[in-house]
Amino acid sequence: MSDIDLIIERLEMRGHRVTASRRRVLDAVLAQPSPHFTVDDVLHATRKVGRATVFRTMKLLTDLNILCRVLLEDGALHYRLSARGHHHHLVCRDCGRVEDFSKCDVEPLVRELARATDYEIEGHWLEVYGRCETCRLLKREAVSVG
Repeated sequence: MSDIDLIIERLEMRGHRVTASRRRVLDAVLAQPSPHFTVDDVLHATRKVGRATVFRTMKLLTDLNILCRVLLEDGALHYRLSARGHHHHLVCRDCGRVEDFSKCDVEPLVRELARATDYEIEGHWLEVYGRCETCRLLKREAVSVG
């Protein structure tokens, strides 16, 4: 079964209709050349689909964990296909590479925060910024050459 078929099946199983416009958004998301992309990238690829439909579909795909949000260090919100459940991201400050990681030991902190603030915490979102190995090696080489 193709990626688009799996996504459509997931949407329909949860009671969401797959209209022609929503299908165009799904096609545009799956056709993105970069591993992470913006809503503007999807809007550009779906010129005949209304802006509100694109935004609602992106939110739906995020809510269903088909897409995940990636907040880059410059504040730009990107999206990428989500292949797993709860996870977080390592973001390279130089090249923008994004890697998933699932080990998340913040649960005790979240429980303590909920107790201390009397919030019912429903989730968290964690991005860790640094430099990937490739960018560190390139920087080291540039310094040694210079």
